[in-house]
Amino acid sequence: MELEDRVLDVISNNPTGATNAALQAAHPGSGLAELVEVINKLVSKDKIQIFHKGKQLVYMLKDPESAKKCKGVDVEDKLIYQLIEKAGNKGIWIRDLRYASNIPQAQVNKILKSLESKKLIKSVNSVAASKKKLYMVHGIEPDRSVTGGTWYSDQEFESEFVDVLNQQCHRFLQQARTLAEKQHPDPISRKRAAFKTSQEICGFINGLKVSKVELSVTDVETILETLVFDGKVERSPEDPKSFSVVRPLLSSCGLMRVPCGVCPVHRECREGGVVSPTSCPYMKEWLDF
Repeated sequence: MELEDRVLDVISNNPTGATNAALQAAHPGSGLAELVEVINKLVSKDKIQIFHKGKQLVYMLKDPESAKKCKGVDVEDKLIYQLIEKAGNKGIWIRDLRYASNIPQAQVNKILKSLESKKLIKSVNSVAASKKKLYMVHGIEPDRSVTGGTWYSDQEFESEFVDVLNQQCHRFLQQARTLAEKQHPDPISRKRAAFKTSQEICGFINGLKVSKVELSVTDVETILETLVFDGKVERSPEDPKSFSVVRPLLSSCGLMRVPCGVCPVHRECREGGVVSPTSCPYMKEWLDF
């Protein structure tokens, strides 16, 4: 086996990176100059990539797809791209790029602008640090920890949207309890029937079309958690994915149960409109209560 193949073998067996010390230990008969020559050949052939870990150089196998994307790109540009690619959908700060690549700040800025103009990478604002940008490969969907997920828009927490979802989840569970009390005279059966799964609640919320994007069950469970913490909702002791409203110690008066206060489309509600108090099923249900 040639030295080039043996070096590749050592690097492939060290997925987190092979150091110069590891390469020398694996090839005691080869001098440092000879190993450096082989490494330079492998870099020029786009077979390996070089990273900095602190003050130490490490070598890793290059992804063939990454090599295709970086064809015709300078060596330093390739290094920055590879570091960004390695960061995945959580991205990487410019400070970390500078530290890992050992390239001066001004040069890193220039490379980032070049890679962005070529649509190889993109910058993403993080909700964790609004004044800092994260860089990730173009076309990749940022992790929820970066964007804040469903509850954030343009880095702003959508408190009104969350309040509407909170109210609608609670309302759905209240209706489930009312229906269970009418249909089940037996108290045990009544209590069980009052519980609804997060899947059922999610289907109801998505059916209301109050969200621009379809909510996941996980999103709805996050809302339900807040209701549990507020003491308005409880989990089923038999199924942690099932929820029911907690019966208040004092029942609320009829006026407090008026549906308009929690209606997600109350601003569009008017007589003769698509949404009208005359045709509102919630209003009819409240009046019949």
